[in-house]
Amino acid sequence: MAPVEAAAPPQVRHLLVDEGSTGQRLDNFLLRELKGAPKTLVYRIIRSGEVRINKGRASADSRVEAGDDVRVPPLRLSEPTVSTAPPREFPIRFEDEHLLVIDKPAGVAVHGGSGVSHGVIEQLRRARPQAKFLELVHRLDRETSGLLLIAKKRSALTALQDQFRQRETGKTYAALVIGAWPAACKVVDVALHKYLDAAGERRVRAVEADHPDGRRSVSLVRIAQTYADCTLLDVTIKTGRTHQIRVHLLNEGHAIVGDDKYGDFALNKALARGDAPAAPGCRFERMFLHARRLAFDHPATGERIELEAPLPPECTALLSHLRPAAAKTTP
Repeated sequence: MAPVEAAAPPQVRHLLVDEGSTGQRLDNFLLRELKGAPKTLVYRIIRSGEVRINKGRASADSRVEAGDDVRVPPLRLSEPTVSTAPPREFPIRFEDEHLLVIDKPAGVAVHGGSGVSHGVIEQLRRARPQAKFLELVHRLDRETSGLLLIAKKRSALTALQDQFRQRETGKTYAALVIGAWPAACKVVDVALHKYLDAAGERRVRAVEADHPDGRRSVSLVRIAQTYADCTLLDVTIKTGRTHQIRVHLLNEGHAIVGDDKYGDFALNKALARGDAPAAPGCRFERMFLHARRLAFDHPATGERIELEAPLPPECTALLSHLRPAAAKTTP
């Protein structure tokens, strides 16, 4: 029997910081580079002084720069788990060396977690193994379709996220709601409170402005088209709270068609069967919320980028089946 060779002892590693990692915290840089390393181990070797940047001691919140040499002590790490996400590309609305904007379909999560093994970002990374950096700039609910912004460089990620925080981006959604939306209701300025229900599911409710756990949330609403039983709205959000549009519209008495968390469940089931009186003969099995417009300043050039994503075919099909609004008669 041939002798079993002993595994080679781990060696000191020197990691060269690339341009895409410029400005990243040391702890986050190591967690990304040291696949299979537990967080506790990463923080322990930093605290002990065994991690050096350009031969100098560093702390977890030290920022790395392109060209830095990061010394890592010998570590015996478990083999990283291979992603099981199937590679997938999505319809592209804009792409250059700094960023990517895709048109996300409904029913696909933006990332894995909460019972979802993978999402858009994991599938894109599998489809683009040569990409050194792909990160979500913002998020969309799983059942929401439309424009999703992804950074291809860390510098682009931080610049774009700053724009979102400063409310310098324009995000407009198409939402079909039940009933006749009042034309006078153009601004919904209602605080929202995020909580977990008895089953551990994430939920959001409208609360008073002075609620201790409430966060101010603002949505601008414009009527795009009226129908006999529904109203198509353009909703521009000035704040990006969880489930903001869904709860704001519900709070005004008009739930989004197909919303499985806050909507009219009987209507949703009828639409899925194709026998809803509001849209006879049309089967519709998703939430009618679509991120149709996105505007931001390009993180490298400063140019204002304005992008549009047309309504998905299933949404336009539903609209074509809705009964038209009754014509107004003049006395």
